[in-house]
Amino acid sequence: MDFGRTSREQELRGEVRAALGEPEVRAALDALRGEREPDVRPLYWALGRRGLLAVSWPEEYGGRGASHAEAAAVIEELVHGGVPDMLHVLSIQIVGLFLLQAGSPEQKARLLPAMARGERFATVLYTEPEVGSDLAGLITAATRDGKGYLLSGVKVYGLKSAMSDIGLCAARTGRGPSKYDGISLFLVDLDAQGVRRSHIGSIADEQFDHVEFDRVRLGPESVLGTEGEGWSLLTRCLAIERTGLDYSLKAERWYRAALAGIEPDAADDRFLEQVGRYGAAVDAGRLMAWQIVDRLDHGEVDPAAAAAAKYHTSETAQEVALWAAEVHGLGYTLRALADEQATVLEAAYREAPGLTLSAGTSQIMLELVASTAFAAVEGN
Repeated sequence: MDFGRTSREQELRGEVRAALGEPEVRAALDALRGEREPDVRPLYWALGRRGLLAVSWPEEYGGRGASHAEAAAVIEELVHGGVPDMLHVLSIQIVGLFLLQAGSPEQKARLLPAMARGERFATVLYTEPEVGSDLAGLITAATRDGKGYLLSGVKVYGLKSAMSDIGLCAARTGRGPSKYDGISLFLVDLDAQGVRRSHIGSIADEQFDHVEFDRVRLGPESVLGTEGEGWSLLTRCLAIERTGLDYSLKAERWYRAALAGIEPDAADDRFLEQVGRYGAAVDAGRLMAWQIVDRLDHGEVDPAAAAAAKYHTSETAQEVALWAAEVHGLGYTLRALADEQATVLEAAYREAPGLTLSAGTSQIMLELVASTAFAAVEGN
């Protein structure tokens, strides 16, 4: 398949490169250097004013009506240009996607344009202290109070809550025959009374968050979709979200950094074998991610293929980060890396352990793939 080589995708890539070279954007990028978890909002504001944050959204909501492939081309160029992507993944690619899929006309008109301009941001609040990958066990509750709800509970291990205005929160609104019944999604104002945000210590640059809700009042307009529809929405949107593109870009960036500073004469047969093996895995991950993106543009959603892409790309990125530490040694000085590459790989090593946990653990991804395969066999 063609990796972002249509004329429109090439135009967008050129536009991103030009924008990243403009003084305002360059200054915002430079301001991020040396910060463990920098505030990327000024950079996103600059990109949003140039229409480069949400290109695949409809024009009426601040986008350009671009295809998934065109949006992927923009994301690739932003990441290649050094733009941190986590807040973009959360706000544009996840919460924005949920709004486009299930939001009411009022919710879309109220929230999406400001998000596309980089003026408001959103994060995801699913995981709880005793609930990890199995969200069906969540206990955060939104109880009826008049026409609205009172939300109480604790969410942990989310990201970027301090920089976000809105939280996409999964909460229990009822019970049913199945543990998947009675789950609803809410759009929560993170500045509302009763919301408390704090950090959880982490070795990674991206700090985990602790968000507590103490009888936070929510109006009926806060419900995303309909009450009790949360699990079906999560299942549907997670399959669309899991392209593996973000993980494949991490793997690619770390692989390139790992190869820096290595003289060809110093490469023995074992090292060359590793270079080839990890390079092939990185390329395969990009292929898988772009195949998922291509299917989305054809209206095809394949949860098993998406799970396989997320599994392969996250596992590969983790392996590349660990391999780079072995190649370059303590402090990343064994093979004379430049400071920039050493900083990238040192941060990668600290981030790597969480890659196969976030957005669905590797075990869950394999179970999704296996269950689909078994269903296909039983159907024949």
